[in-house]
Amino acid sequence: MNHLAHALLSGPDDAFRIGGMMGDFVRGAIDPALPPGIQQGIALHRAIDSFTDNHDDIRAARAAFDPPFRRYAGIFIDIWFDHLLARNFTLWSEMPLQRFSDDIVLLLQDHDALLPDSLRRFRRYLHAHDLPAAYADRGMIGEVLRGVGSRLRRDNPLAQGLPELERLEPVLMASFGRFFPQLVGYASTWRTSNLR
Repeated sequence: MNHLAHALLSGPDDAFRIGGMMGDFVRGAIDPALPPGIQQGIALHRAIDSFTDNHDDIRAARAAFDPPFRRYAGIFIDIWFDHLLARNFTLWSEMPLQRFSDDIVLLLQDHDALLPDSLRRFRRYLHAHDLPAAYADRGMIGEVLRGVGSRLRRDNPLAQGLPELERLEPVLMASFGRFFPQLVGYASTWRTSNLR
C-alpha cells in the first residue's frame, strides 16, 4: 500500500501514524530509541505490506499487467490503490480527505526531529503537491509515477504506466473492493493486539 492507505490504516494514534508514514523510509531493525508507538507504527506498516504482498487478489492483479509493466506491478498497484482510496475516502473515514491530508503533513512537521532525512524531504514534497489529498486526481497519479520512476536506479516504464492502469481500471477496482475491507480488518486487529 502507499502513503494515504498507510496513514489511514495506522488508526487515530499520532505515534502509530508517524510510524506508518516512516515505514517506507527506514530499513532493517527498528531503532529502539524511537518512542514505542512509532516503533509499533513501523511494525504495522511492515505487517500491512506483507499482508498485501501475499494476498491472492493482489497476486492476481499483478499478473494482469502486460510486460514491461508487470515487473513494476507492485508499485503501480500501491499508487493506484491510493488513488481509489482518495476518490472514495468518505467510505473509509469520517474525516474529509483534505483535512486528513493536511493533518498528516502537520503531524510530520510537528515531529520533524524524529524523522529520517528522506522522510523530511518527502514531507516537503507532500506539502508542495497537496498530497496525499491530490492522489484523488488522475493527473497527479501520472506525476507521481514519473517521480517514482525517476528515482529508481534502472530504466523503467513507470512514467508511461498511466494508460496501463486505465486499461486495468475495472480489474483493479474489483480487486480493491474485495481486498481493502480485509486489509482494514487486519490492520485494526493488529493494532488492538499490539497496543502496549
